[in-house]
Amino acid sequence: MAVSPPGSGRAAAERTFFGYPRWFGTLFVVDMWERFSFYGLLAILYLYLVAEPADGGMGMGAGSAAALVGMYMSLVFMASLPGGWISDRILGPRRATLWGGVLIACGHAVLAIPLPLSLYPGLGLVILGTGLVKPSMAALIGQMFEDRPERREAAFSVFYVSIQVSALFAPLITGYVAERIDWHLGFGIAAVGMLLGLVHYVVGLRNFGDVGARPGNPAPEPVRRLVLNRTLLWGGLSAVLVAAGLASSVLNAERLLMIIGAGVLAVPLVYGTRLVRGQPAGGPARIRLRAFMWMLAAAAVFWTLYAQGPALLNQFALDSVERTVSGFLVPASWFQSAQPLFLLMLAPLFAALWIRLGGRVGAVAKFSVGLLFAGLAFAVMGGAALGAEAGPVSPLWLLGAYLLLVVGELAVAPVGLSLAAEVAPRGYDAQVLAMFWLSGAVGAALGGQVAHLSAVVGEPAYYALLGGLGLFVALALAAARRTLNQRLATRPQNSGEFNARSTERMEATG
Repeated sequence: MAVSPPGSGRAAAERTFFGYPRWFGTLFVVDMWERFSFYGLLAILYLYLVAEPADGGMGMGAGSAAALVGMYMSLVFMASLPGGWISDRILGPRRATLWGGVLIACGHAVLAIPLPLSLYPGLGLVILGTGLVKPSMAALIGQMFEDRPERREAAFSVFYVSIQVSALFAPLITGYVAERIDWHLGFGIAAVGMLLGLVHYVVGLRNFGDVGARPGNPAPEPVRRLVLNRTLLWGGLSAVLVAAGLASSVLNAERLLMIIGAGVLAVPLVYGTRLVRGQPAGGPARIRLRAFMWMLAAAAVFWTLYAQGPALLNQFALDSVERTVSGFLVPASWFQSAQPLFLLMLAPLFAALWIRLGGRVGAVAKFSVGLLFAGLAFAVMGGAALGAEAGPVSPLWLLGAYLLLVVGELAVAPVGLSLAAEVAPRGYDAQVLAMFWLSGAVGAALGGQVAHLSAVVGEPAYYALLGGLGLFVALALAAARRTLNQRLATRPQNSGEFNARSTERMEATG
C-alpha cells in the first residue's frame, strides 16, 4: 500500500532531494552511511589482518587473511536471506532498518576496541546488521513507490549512485586514518558515520507515514516460536561444538573458515535444487531455471576473481606498487577507490550501449564478455607480478587491472539481475533474485580460499591461473551460447499465462 504523504500535493511541494520527497533523502543518507561503513571496513580489513602485531595488526598470513575477508564478504551476501525474512515476517522494514543500523554501529564500535579479541564479535555484528538493513531498505523504497514502477526504478538508480559515492570516498578516509594513525581508529570512523545515519533516520521517520511500520506478511505466533526454537537449537549446538573444538585445539580459525565455507557452498546448491524441483517436471520454467543455474555458476567464477580486490590486490598495492607521489606515500587502501571511480564513469556508457544493442546481444554473450575482461585483468596482474620481482611497478598496472574488472562487472552484475527477473516463474521473483546474490556469496568464499594458492605457486603463476580460469569460462559460455539462449528463452506453453506476464511487464515498463 502506497503511503499518502509521498503522493500528496503537500509532499510534492516539499520535494527537496533530487526531485524526491524528504523521506527519500532520509533513506538515501542512511544507505550512504551504511555503505560507507561497509566499504571503509573492507578497504582496511585485509591490511589490518596482515599487519604485524608490533604495528597494531593481527599478524596473519596472506592466505588466511584473504580467506577471512572472502568469508566476511560471503556472509554479508547470505545474511540478507534471514534478514529479509525477519523484516517481512517479524519486525517490518522500518524497525529492521533501525535495528540493523544499530547492530552495524555496535559492530564497528567493538572493532574500534584495541584488542585482538574484538575482531570476530565486531565482524559478526556488522554481518547481522547488514543482513537486516539491505533488504529492508529495498522494501521501504518498493512500498513507497508501489504501483509506480518507473519511479521505483529511478529511485534505485539514485541509490546506486550513493553506493558508488560511498565506495569511492570511504577507503580514502578510513584508509588514511587506519594506515597512518591507528587501525582501530579507522574502524571507529565507520561507527561514527553509521551513528550519524541513524540519527538522521530517526529524525526523518515522521515523513514515512505508515509505510514499513508493520511486517508485510506477519508470522503467526506458532511459526515465530518454531523458528526461534530451531535457531536456538542449531545455533546453540553449533556454538558449543565450535567452542569445544577451539578449546581442545581440534579446531583452529583456519579450519573453522573452511567449515563455514563448505556451508556457504551447500546453501545455494540446496536452495537452487529445491527451487528447480518446485517447478513442473519437463516444463518450461524448470528448463529455464536449469539453464540459469549454469549462468549462476559463471557468475560465481566472476565473483571469485572480483573478491581478489580487497585481499591480494590490496597486498600487491602495499608491497609491489610505487606509491610515492611528490614525496607523499599514497596509502595502499586508496587503490580500493579505483573501482567505484571507474564504475561511475563507465556505467552511463554501458547503459546506453545495452539500449543500442537491444536484443541482438543476449545475456550469455554479455556474461562471456564480462568473464573475458575479468580474465584479462588477471593476465595484466600476472605481468605486473613478474615486473614486481625486480622492484616496485607503476600503479598503472594495478589501475589497468581494476579498469578491466569494472568492465567485466558491468557486463555481469546488472545483466545477471535482469536475467534473474526475466527467467523467474510467476511468484518466484524474489527467490530467483536471491539466487543471483548467492552466487556472489559463493564467489567471495571461493575467492578467499583459492588465495592460499598464491603462497604455493607464487604471485605471477597465481594471477595467470586466475586469468586462465576467466578466459576458459568465457570461451565455454561462448561455445554453449546457442543452447543456453534457447533454454533461457523457453516460454510457457499456456499462452494465457505468457500473455498475462507479458502484459504485466509492458505495463510495468510504461
